[in-house]
Amino acid sequence: MRDQGERGVCGAGGELALARAALHFWEEPPLSGQRGSGALFFVHCPLGCVYCQNRAIAQGDFGQQVSVERLAELCLELQAQGALNVNCVTPTHYTPQVAQAVRRARESGLAIPVVWNTSGYELADVIDWLDGTVDVYLTDFKYYGRDIARAYSRAADYREVALAALDRMVETVGATQFDYVDDMPRMTKGVVVRHLLLPGGLDDSKRVIEMLFARYGNSVEYSIMNQYTPVITGRDLERFPELGEPADPDDYERLLDFADALGIEDYFWQEGPAAKESFIPAWDGTGLM
Repeated sequence: MRDQGERGVCGAGGELALARAALHFWEEPPLSGQRGSGALFFVHCPLGCVYCQNRAIAQGDFGQQVSVERLAELCLELQAQGALNVNCVTPTHYTPQVAQAVRRARESGLAIPVVWNTSGYELADVIDWLDGTVDVYLTDFKYYGRDIARAYSRAADYREVALAALDRMVETVGATQFDYVDDMPRMTKGVVVRHLLLPGGLDDSKRVIEMLFARYGNSVEYSIMNQYTPVITGRDLERFPELGEPADPDDYERLLDFADALGIEDYFWQEGPAAKESFIPAWDGTGLM
């Protein structure tokens, strides 16, 4: 058990660990706006994708331990800085502590939405448990095929697990809701489903988008992304040389055309060369002290 000193598959022990707590401007516009999203970047990850652009913290190379009390304070400090929301980035393996911190923060005046920013590889029971804690789910849906999910993320069951979790997300937070901050819409309730086009992955991406739209229609927000940043090195690059280059921009245009043809009324998309290492924050402990 992690609360008895053991480490889980994610690499985390029983103590909360964060790499950064700061305003973040690279989420979808209704989440970042002009003021920024209050991002809490948690250390470790239960998935382990070979191409992860946040690999340094996903593998626990950086980070500081914080208490539940300090995490609650960080939520309030981000609100005081003008954050549109508290954005919990890869928090799944710390679910009990995060929920406790959010409850304490709300008792002390936290009034902005709480975003659960996840790989999508969640247990549906955990989503049920988070009912009342999370306002917005910002969730990946990475793969359709079992082979690609197994090869890149060691999770052949990714599609089945992520679909079950996504069903519960939609059920628990309900329809998308917005208010306005600085004359711009801010998302206060709902689900944003992200899909990142991988190099050579157009066919799998089409199957993901087609499946999601058939299941959820326009009841969720879609974010179709082109920001794959090749940071893969060493043996992983030898095994998966296709991941050493950005995704083909023509494939991205084909994927957007496919989404249009399906009838998706509106979605977030990225213009121009989105694959930049500037999307990767500095893991320097900003905001933690």
